Amino acid sequence: MSIRLRLTLLFSIILALTLAGFSFLLYFNVSSATQDSIEEALIDDGQQLVNAREFQRDSIVLPASRFAGPETYVQTLTINGTLTDKTANLGEITLPLSNEGLAALQDGQTWLETREVANERVLIYSLPIRAGDQIAGIAQVARSLAEQDRAVATLRTRLIIAGSGVLVLAFVGGWILAGVTLRPIKRLTQMAATIGAERDFDRRVNYNGPKDELGRLATTINGMLAELQVSYQQVEQALQAQRRFVADASHELRTPLTTIRGNLALLSREPPISYEDRVAVLTDIISECERLSRLVNQLLVLARADAGQALRSEQLPVGQMVEEVCRQARLLSPTKAIECSGVDGLQAIGNPDALKQVLLILLDNAVKYTPATSKINVNYLSTNGQIRIVVADNGPGIEPSALPHIFDRFYRTDNARAGDGTGLGLAIAKALIDGQHGTISAASEPGNGTVFTIELPQAPASQSVAAQFSLP
Repeated sequence: MSIRLRLTLLFSIILALTLAGFSFLLYFNVSSATQDSIEEALIDDGQQLVNAREFQRDSIVLPASRFAGPETYVQTLTINGTLTDKTANLGEITLPLSNEGLAALQDGQTWLETREVANERVLIYSLPIRAGDQIAGIAQVARSLAEQDRAVATLRTRLIIAGSGVLVLAFVGGWILAGVTLRPIKRLTQMAATIGAERDFDRRVNYNGPKDELGRLATTINGMLAELQVSYQQVEQALQAQRRFVADASHELRTPLTTIRGNLALLSREPPISYEDRVAVLTDIISECERLSRLVNQLLVLARADAGQALRSEQLPVGQMVEEVCRQARLLSPTKAIECSGVDGLQAIGNPDALKQVLLILLDNAVKYTPATSKINVNYLSTNGQIRIVVADNGPGIEPSALPHIFDRFYRTDNARAGDGTGLGLAIAKALIDGQHGTISAASEPGNGTVFTIELPQAPASQSVAAQFSLP
């Protein structure tokens, strides 16, 4: 059942109950007022009858001329209820008197009752006729209620017909009114369905009406569409990034695998290749396997970052960790000068393994592109509640057009393409820093080196931290 039909039925039912109540009150009031009017007239006629009586021996003579009206019936009875006289308009009919009424009249009381006479309801008023202190007889004055019943029946019929007509008109009017009222909702529904079918979340629901319930509904739908637009764009971007990631990963994996397959084909040649060539081929295969292993490990790190895997956070002694990473970098590259300096006693909030891996990635890049005569500087300090770690080199720098993309996966600058890198190091560094609620940025000018800056939350004094951070 539609809302339009439910609203129309509800409106019609309320109106029907209202009309029924009003009709009942009108019918009851008219019927009661008519009954009261007849009763008052009968009582007045009865009093006039008693006051105008005449006695003839033991009988009571009625002044018939006074009661000659065809709608008023009069008769007199003895105290025992025996008929003594009646008006001519009664004909063969005798007005009845109940036993309860006779007893009441004998006690000197009046009696009013409605009885059925000749298939018509008749209102009968009986009162005692007194002769001095004695009750000489009983007078009865009656009027037919047929005319009243017909009038009331006519009123009832007209009320039913009029009420039914009003209900029909109300149903039709309610149906039209509900349709007009719900028309904006229908338009909103159609427009929302169209937007959903076309996936055009840039569109908005047009509503120029008042700021009522429909206005708030339109505003809510537009807000939801805005949220859907943002979510849809994010999903599209994520899917595109995933496609690019899969394509780039496939390309990067294919290169070492192709090299390994070609070298294995050389080893299986007949006649076999020379010993020197075989040693070179095996060395090449080992190198490519190591490269393939590094690439797979880096892809696993990024996969965990994409899955939102939590990083355990704790207080980190920044100076101690930076010095350790610098020492390891010096052992791996003894020909490069690496200097570390900073403020003692600084504590950051983060994951020690993740931060160490990021620093090693940055130092590896710095070592790779810094000339032997230059040095690499690693500084750490505290600023505005953040721990800042700066890694600066004197390498060839990065072109301004390439700088916004250096944290993208598989992106390599022109200077880096000659090396054996995979283009995943800085992407991993950014994912790990983001997972610690930190930031990483780069600044560079061609020919003047590159500066990488890491910022992590600083640990308050004498506070122990044990929380979970999630990789983005």
